[in-house]
Amino acid sequence: GVVRVENLRITAREVVLIRPPRPRILFTHIHRITWPMVKDSEPFAGVWAKLQPVFEGASLLVAHNSSFDKRVLSTCCQQAGLPVPEVPFLCTVHLSRCIWNERPNNLKSVCQRLAIPLNHHYAGSDAEACAKIVIAAAAAHGITPGPLNLFSHSFQ
Repeated sequence: GVVRVENLRITAREVVLIRPPRPRILFTHIHRITWPMVKDSEPFAGVWAKLQPVFEGASLLVAHNSSFDKRVLSTCCQQAGLPVPEVPFLCTVHLSRCIWNERPNNLKSVCQRLAIPLNHHYAGSDAEACAKIVIAAAAAHGITPGPLNLFSHSFQ
């Protein structure tokens, strides 16, 4: 799931399934993605070609627990023979701790506190929730960011 934010507004949303390199899919019990759902999908390289325009001009990539997403994106790009985007990541776990100083800071808890709708572990919903967390944090501090791309960690 990918959501683009420009000037504190969501301007684009994309949700795609990616065919992994092998049929064994981990964590189906969490994200509900099964091999039959993705076996006919494009591999990462084909999906990336479609998503790249959403990422163009991004000043920041944002995800909840962004170290995981950064590793996944890097690995996917490397395995597909594509350059890894050289855009800094912002973690909404750390952002929510710094801005609101409340615990816990898992995505579901942060969304509940901010009244952000969430269909947890559905990539499009997770991505939109991350976008709305950044928008709420920026608005709380009177900050107007430039173009941002936000994507969730339900990326398999």
